[in-house]
Formats: sequence, C-alpha cells, structure tokens
Amino acid sequence: MSWKPVTDLEALPRTPTGLTLIDSHCHLDGAEFDADRQAVLARAAAVGVGAMVTIGAGGSMESNRRAVVLARTFPVVFATVGIHPHDASIMTDESIDTLRTMAREPKVVAIGETGLDYHYDHSPRPQQREAFRRFVQLARELGQPLIVHLRQADDDALAILREEHAGEVGGVIHCFSSDARAARAFLDLGFFLSFSGIITFKTAEPVREAARITPADRLLVETDAPYLAPIPYRGRRNEPALVVQTAAVLADIRGESFEAVTANTRENTRRLLRLP
Repeated sequence: MSWKPVTDLEALPRTPTGLTLIDSHCHLDGAEFDADRQAVLARAAAVGVGAMVTIGAGGSMESNRRAVVLARTFPVVFATVGIHPHDASIMTDESIDTLRTMAREPKVVAIGETGLDYHYDHSPRPQQREAFRRFVQLARELGQPLIVHLRQADDDALAILREEHAGEVGGVIHCFSSDARAARAFLDLGFFLSFSGIITFKTAEPVREAARITPADRLLVETDAPYLAPIPYRGRRNEPALVVQTAAVLADIRGESFEAVTANTRENTRRLLRLP
C-alpha cells in the first residue's frame, strides 16, 4: 500500500519539557518505511517520542526477523515476535520453535501481536483460536506479556485468556476498538488498553468512552503505523511521530493534561514491557 508520508509536523503538539512519549505499537519493519526509515525515526525524536515498539507479526515470519534486526540496530526501538491472527494458518510447531528462540533476544519485549480477528477472517476461526492459545502458552512459558489484536471477537478472546491463565503474564489489548463493557472485562483480567488514532474518528464514541473509564495506570498509546493515522492526517501514512497527536486527543477525552497522559503512558509501557 502506498501512502503519502507526513513530513509537515509543525502543527503537532510537542511533549512537555523533560518528558517523552513511547509509541507502544508500530510496524517499522514494513516496506512502507524502506525509503525513509531513518528520517521517520528522526521526526519521532524531534517531537518527543523517545522509544517505539515495532511488532514482528506482519505477514510472513520474515517480519519477525526484520523487527528483531531493527531493535538490534536502533537504541530507541524494541521488538515483539508472533503471528498475526490474519496469518494464523501459517503457524506450525517449527514456527513456534523459531519464535521461541527469537523471543529470547535481549530487546524482544513481548509475544505478539496475536489474537482473533472475526472482522476480516483472513484465517479460519478455529485456526485463529488455536494459534491464540499457543501464543498465550508461549508467553507464559517465557514469562513475557502479550500483545493482543482483537476485532469483533471479544467473548472468544476473553474465554481463551481466562482458560489459558493469561493473567499470569498480562499484556495489552492493542488498538482498542471495542466499548466500555469489553474494556472493563479486559481490565478485570489485569490487561492494559492501548489507544490509537481511532479515538480521533467521528464514529468512535464507544472507543472514546472506553478510554475515559480506563484507569490511568493501565493506559497506553500507539500509532499502529503505517495504519490508522489520526485526524487531521487521516489517509496519510502513519508514523511514530504522530503518536503525539493521539496522546493530545486522549488527554482531552479524559479531561487530563497532556503532561499527565505523556507521563502515565510512558511509565505504563515501561512497566508492562520492562523497558529501561
């Protein structure tokens, strides 16, 4: 997919002096960043994004390898490894073994993204559920948190997380796109909720309500770049610098200061993923 990059960042808010944001979920390994990845990282630093977590579940297993290399290469980048529910049909015992080895890399901080996607159904639902169980088991084996992707599958996901005792390692429901009822259920399991540019969309009032009721110590913020650029950048390629726009809107939604949201989401991400 080809999007026009956002390079006109003058209108973006800047993080408060002495504070930095963490983009808790992006896909820097994607081909969308091959032409200007260094510039993307520079723009993020310029607006106060101090770290980012690149998710190694983006199609083939090669995405995981690229994510790990990026984390090795750039001090501000951390990685996760897993298989996206869209691609659950590629999961094998061999791929699980490979990911187990990758997950022991020093800068791999979580398992995922994994989960269920009943909106697109790119992989059969039984295979999605089996893969999700396997990755919860792997996370528990390694003592690492989970990065969970969910679309229209809250009840099945909650059942699997409970049955597999996922609360023992915890994790985050990334790019939260459900409502306050679902938010409370995942929070009760001990999970964090991460909010993306979706909270800026006109039709996303249920997601905004979920953001309002999320405790300050369970709140994360992300871009999911290159996807889901926040308004007013909708339709452009998203990138980690734009997490500041989402964080500013999140602060308005919650009736909190930008400084408070910056500090809380940074500390929460560091605590969940054990970042330095």
